[in-house]
Amino acid sequence: MIEAPVRAAPAAAPRSRLWRKIARRPVGILAFSVLVLMLLAVAFGPSLVPHSPTRTNALNILKPPSAEHLLGTDELGRDVLARLLSGGRVSLAVGLFSMLVGLSIGVAIGGTAGYFGGAVEGALMRVVDTFMAIPTFFLILVIVTSFGNHPITIIVTVGLGFWAQMARVAHAEFKRFRGHEFVEASKALGGSHLRVMVRHILPQVLPQATVLATLGVGWAILTEAGLSYLGLGIQPPLASWGNMLQNAQGYLWRAPILAVWPGLFIAATVLSFNLLGNALRDVLDPRA
Repeated sequence: MIEAPVRAAPAAAPRSRLWRKIARRPVGILAFSVLVLMLLAVAFGPSLVPHSPTRTNALNILKPPSAEHLLGTDELGRDVLARLLSGGRVSLAVGLFSMLVGLSIGVAIGGTAGYFGGAVEGALMRVVDTFMAIPTFFLILVIVTSFGNHPITIIVTVGLGFWAQMARVAHAEFKRFRGHEFVEASKALGGSHLRVMVRHILPQVLPQATVLATLGVGWAILTEAGLSYLGLGIQPPLASWGNMLQNAQGYLWRAPILAVWPGLFIAATVLSFNLLGNALRDVLDPRA
């Protein structure tokens, strides 16, 4: 009857310390809450709004907010709220999936270079250095203008602009852990290189990768917005926050609110991801 609490104490102590570290960062909690609300809104909001984000109405052009259209209508009579929620799906999907593309490529290449070292490290890291020497937005513009602006093309292209930074972090972490005792023990027990990398080193790298990934999502959303603003991103009638900004620039003096709403959503989302990344860095840092 007395031994059970004694055995549970060592497992509960790290968990309680983690929660205390999280509780000391209210800004990170607020940013996480904003992102959860944003994800819920774009996931379920379009089905709750009675208007289509693509249906035009010549009789409702540039109408102010009303009971029928809570945020008014745009230059083609489309409901602004419906387009914001539908565009949020696209912008967040581009940000999240682009981050996954960059994260996967970066960890694979950087981790391989850091784990094997030698000639493999030299060759792979020179490729990383080459990509980092090219202006990222210029590279994305060249790829999009060459291969088109299909949403999948944009996701992969934006992810390619992010992978080199992730590869640098993965390279440093894999190189740091490859000589540790638990790695040598796994090799001595017959573990393959792939098993050692995935089962033993990768979990040690994930905290740093998670922090960089949250920052990468914000960067990817801004990049997609920039491409759409230039007319090279997601194309109408499919809505995104970027092309809503691009469409609103022609009506900046007549209906400036059209640019305010997508700009506000972009700013709130990117700021929340950046603040969450800073909080995660502090929480997951073992030296903190």
